[in-house]
Amino acid sequence: MNAKNLKYYAFMFLAPALISIFVFFFLPVIASFLISFTDFDIYSLNHPERIRFTGFQNYSKLLNDPLFWKALGNTFLYVIVASPLSILISLIAAISLNSKLVKFKSVFRLTFFMPVVTTLVAVAIVWRFIYHPRFGILNYALGLAGIEPLDWLGDPHYALPAIIIMTVWKNFGYNMIIFIAGLQNIPDYLYEAAILDGANKFQQLRNITIPMLAPTTLFISIITMIGFFQIFAEPYVMTQGGPLNSTLSIVLYMYREGFRWWNMGYSAAIAFVLFFIIFVFTLIQFKIKRVT
Repeated sequence: MNAKNLKYYAFMFLAPALISIFVFFFLPVIASFLISFTDFDIYSLNHPERIRFTGFQNYSKLLNDPLFWKALGNTFLYVIVASPLSILISLIAAISLNSKLVKFKSVFRLTFFMPVVTTLVAVAIVWRFIYHPRFGILNYALGLAGIEPLDWLGDPHYALPAIIIMTVWKNFGYNMIIFIAGLQNIPDYLYEAAILDGANKFQQLRNITIPMLAPTTLFISIITMIGFFQIFAEPYVMTQGGPLNSTLSIVLYMYREGFRWWNMGYSAAIAFVLFFIIFVFTLIQFKIKRVT
């Protein structure tokens, strides 16, 4: 079998996947990008002739939309706070469970990972009870400490932090598993050499564990940032973006514009602005990795 036949058979095996990706991913993305330059709405579904090309009008409208800036600010705050917190907790949990002193590791790993695979609606119901202003467990604990009950989901000052806490709790188990895999790939002889040189646990962590986990940390940082930039389900289920839009995320705002008000062109413009922001922040993270 010559090289030409090998390429032909390779293409035949890859063709179904490539065609599916092109039809169900690239074509919708291209269509959405074109829609972002039009006034496409619900009336255009049956009457495509009503679609008008508006140029950059949707994008310029974003610059003067206070609700867009509010949603963008909430999203940035969410990413800035939740991403490092999630990564830090995941790393601490992974190092703890990777320790030889911990028994029943599989039980703890399963326990910490269960929230990741648990249905968000079920998680939201439990956490809404935890945050209940009168009967919630959290306010009961605060009361024991002499602190007045807080309206966690009804107060604009506490709603976003409450959702951040819930989201970090639900998702940190996924990053923890990846960190554990990275820790298990670090050669034992590095720690043995460090012990012979008199290095304590903190010095081993700083000079061996953290540097050797750099590729894993970069991967986790990128996927965590992308996931938190696209936060939607948590505020949608818990608060519907309220109170006073204090938990309105950029994806939730895009959903409102596209599927509640049927401003598809404007919603598509929001989507591509978010794509550009995520792309820029991903490049920044890669740049920081190269410098360090």
